[in-house]
Amino acid sequence: MLQDPARRQIVFINAAHTLTHYGLLILATAVLGIVQQAPAEFGRDYGPILALGTGMFVLYGLGSLPMGWLAERFGRKAMMAAFFLGTGGAMLLAGIATSALWLGISLAVMGAFSAIYHPIGTAMLVEAAGQRVGRAVGINGVFGNLGVALAPVVTALLAARLGWHVAFLVPGVISVALGLLYLREPAFDTHKAAGPQKPFPAIPRPIVRRAVAVLLTIAAVSGLIFNAFTLLLPKLMEERLAASPDLLPVVGLLAFLATLCGGLTQFTVGHLIDRHTLKSVFLPLALVLVPGLLLLAFAEGWLVLPLAALIAASVFGQVTVNETMTARYVAPALRTKLYSVRFTIGFLGAATASPLVGFLHEATGSLAAPMLVLAGFGVVTFLCALLFPNREEELRPELWAAAAPVAAAAE
Repeated sequence: MLQDPARRQIVFINAAHTLTHYGLLILATAVLGIVQQAPAEFGRDYGPILALGTGMFVLYGLGSLPMGWLAERFGRKAMMAAFFLGTGGAMLLAGIATSALWLGISLAVMGAFSAIYHPIGTAMLVEAAGQRVGRAVGINGVFGNLGVALAPVVTALLAARLGWHVAFLVPGVISVALGLLYLREPAFDTHKAAGPQKPFPAIPRPIVRRAVAVLLTIAAVSGLIFNAFTLLLPKLMEERLAASPDLLPVVGLLAFLATLCGGLTQFTVGHLIDRHTLKSVFLPLALVLVPGLLLLAFAEGWLVLPLAALIAASVFGQVTVNETMTARYVAPALRTKLYSVRFTIGFLGAATASPLVGFLHEATGSLAAPMLVLAGFGVVTFLCALLFPNREEELRPELWAAAAPVAAAAE
């Protein structure tokens, strides 16, 4: 299987997705080790240390915007190689940090290089997927979710057994090694890999405008919810289920189990959206988010685990739906640029998650307030799901030709 250059390319794209989400969430669990192991250098307060990741998420968001232009100038292969090597190098710098400033700068550099993956890697994946975009995006989403799920459990184990520094150094070495292997890969043309493609249909402009407007609104809101939930999850498990400092690996395992449900959902959603309209899949996912967050804000004990799993399923399942929206409503020539804009908006929303969770936890002493705020944003997600087009033409693109005259008359 791996003799096929196309399949090897997909392997690297999926690995990059895992590393992106893994790297962004190392600090969320490492902070629990830092306050125990290095209080003299970093202090003992959870909120201020978690806020060191703000620069990482800001550059992760802003950095997505020019990626379409940079890919045209330097080529997608060079940009993806820069992702692996730059992200890994920044993790290594974070792993030898001896001050809050050093750690914050290293994380910011990691965020800047991590910004490469989504606009470029996702566009490459969608083009290579051909007519089975949902399945490919779903599987790719599982790999991204794997990074989210592994980050707390592996970071917790490494930090508890070998020290918080090692929690950054190990994935840094892996990322650099993958980058060196990727440099050996020949240049790859995703259009040829996908085989003969049907021409993209002429979708009526009012429908495209509506879909894109909803998509960009969702991007800002879902970016905040996704990032805040994954950031607060290890701390939530510590507060509600495993408060003893000796149980740090257990905290990571509980967070892993919760986010594992998100990965399973992404795989299932990927198959569903190849057979159903996006809205019919998106709406149920959005519907459970708000009540789930409201219940989790006040839940105690083992009830926290199934509620966290339910929210993870909703949040991660929506990611697969949102990425497929662009593939179904935007022509291939514009996808990389729209992915750049969409991920920039989403990651700027995500950048507010770290200071938001840190500030509200510092002010209230618990995670109930952050989750109530996220429930408010979940209402916006539900409204976006209601407003998104529900068109059978998504599954039978040849029908768009019949819809065009009707849409033109309505303008």
